Amino acid sequence: MNASEMRDKTPDELRDQLKQLKKEAFNLRFQAATNQLENTARMRNVRRDVARVNTILNQKAAEAAKSEA
Repeated sequence: MNASEMRDKTPDELRDQLKQLKKEAFNLRFQAATNQLENTARMRNVRRDVARVNTILNQKAAEAAKSEA
């Protein structure tokens, strides 16, 4: 999912997605530790998606704070 699709989501949807991505990252780390991970590039993609979601959540929070002031 790209950033423009994520910006269309509500903050609650983004938090849910962040929770799912963190679970997936944990599972991927576990698989890597036990040498069961087949697609190592997926770890990188998940880390970047987590960062993307966090960035968009921070941007939305800043916009909300700016509009309240």
